[in-house]
Amino acid sequence: MAETPRADATSGGLRNGIPLGSILGVPVTLAWSWFVIAAFVVVAFAPDVGRALPGIGNGAYLVALVYAVLLLLSVLVHELAHAWCAKAYGWPGARIVLTLWGGHTQFGQFRTTPGRSLAVALSGPAANFIIAGAGQLLLVLLEPGGVVGLLLGILVLANFLVAVFNVLPGLPLDGGRLVESLVWKLTGSQERGTVAAAWTGRVIAVLLVLGLIGWPLVAYGRVDLYLGLITLLVAGFLFTGATASLRDARMRLRLPQLTAGSLAVPAIGVPATLTVAQLLVARDRAENSVHRRAQAGPGAEHGSVQLILIGRTGAPEAVVDQASLGRVDPSVHGTTPASSVARALASGAVVRQDAAGQPLLQYLASLSGGEYAVVDLRGRVVGLLRQERVVRALTRGV
Repeated sequence: MAETPRADATSGGLRNGIPLGSILGVPVTLAWSWFVIAAFVVVAFAPDVGRALPGIGNGAYLVALVYAVLLLLSVLVHELAHAWCAKAYGWPGARIVLTLWGGHTQFGQFRTTPGRSLAVALSGPAANFIIAGAGQLLLVLLEPGGVVGLLLGILVLANFLVAVFNVLPGLPLDGGRLVESLVWKLTGSQERGTVAAAWTGRVIAVLLVLGLIGWPLVAYGRVDLYLGLITLLVAGFLFTGATASLRDARMRLRLPQLTAGSLAVPAIGVPATLTVAQLLVARDRAENSVHRRAQAGPGAEHGSVQLILIGRTGAPEAVVDQASLGRVDPSVHGTTPASSVARALASGAVVRQDAAGQPLLQYLASLSGGEYAVVDLRGRVVGLLRQERVVRALTRGV
C-alpha cells in the first residue's frame, strides 16, 4: 500500500485491469487479481456471517461479498490519501491500482525530501484510522444490529488492523518510509534509507511467520488453516516486496560509479573506406599500444581492440565483427571492403566517455541496438560499450 515511483504512466488498458475512471484527477484501475481476494473473503467470511446471523442461509454469501466491496472502498480511500497528499507536494502522474494485496499508488519521476516522503506514506494509514474511528462512533451512537451492525463492526476492526499493519516499520509497508526517512535524513542518502527499511521489512516478514505459525505450533501443536495460509501469503508479499526494494536501492547506489569509459572495451576509429588488409594492420598497431593508452584502463577484454568504422561525416557508423574478419580468405584481404565484415550501429549510438549514472542509462535507453561507440572530449573513438556489460555492472551482487 506504499507509494511507488514509475516511469510509465500508461495503464495498459484492460490487460492490467478495469479502469474505474478518475477521482479528483486521480485515475483508478481495478486489477483482475482483486477478484481472487474477493472470492477468498466471500468463502472465508460467509460461514462466520451464517453463525452470527442464524437463518440468513445463502444470504451470508451476499453479505460477505458486500464486506469485500467495503474493504475495497477502504483501500481506495487509503490510496486516495496517498495520491492527494502527493499532489499537494507537486508529485506528478498519480495513478491508483487496486490489487490482490490491497492496492498501490504510482507516480511519475520526481524528487522529494525525507519529510514529504514520510508524510505521503503515513497519510494512507491515517485515512484508515479515521474510517475506523468514524465507524466506531456510529456503532456507539446508533447501536445498529443485524447485517448493518455486523458489517460496520468488522469494517471498523479491519480498518484498524490495516492501519496498524501498514505503520509497521519495514518496506514495502507505509511504515517502512519512517525508517527510510530517518536514515535518509541522517546519511543524506535515500538509497541507504531504502536499504535499511528493506531489511526491516524482511525481518518483519520472518517475525510474522514465527509469531503466527511457529509459536502456535510449539505451544499448541496446531495452526488455524486460514490464519496459517494468510500469514504465509502476507509474509511472502512482504519479503518479496522488501527484496525488490533492496535490489532497486543497491542498483541506485551503484549508478554514480558507472561511467561509459570504465565500462567500454578499447576501440579505435578507422575510415569506413579501408580494406580488410588495412583493418588488420590498424588492429595490430592498436593492440601493440593499448597498454600505453590511459583510456583503455581495466576495460580490455582478451587483449582485443575493437574497430569502429567512421563514415564520411566523421560519425561512427559500424563495428567490425572480429569473427567475420578472421574468416576472410587471406588472398582477398586487399580487395575486401571493411564494410563487408562490420555490423551497423544504431542511429545516434555514440556516448561520451565521461557520461555516468542515471543520465547515461536514460540516454542508452533512448537508443535502439545494444552497442555504442564511446568518444572522448575531442570526439575521438576510444571504446565500444555493450548493453550487456552495463546490465552486468548494474546488477552485480544484487
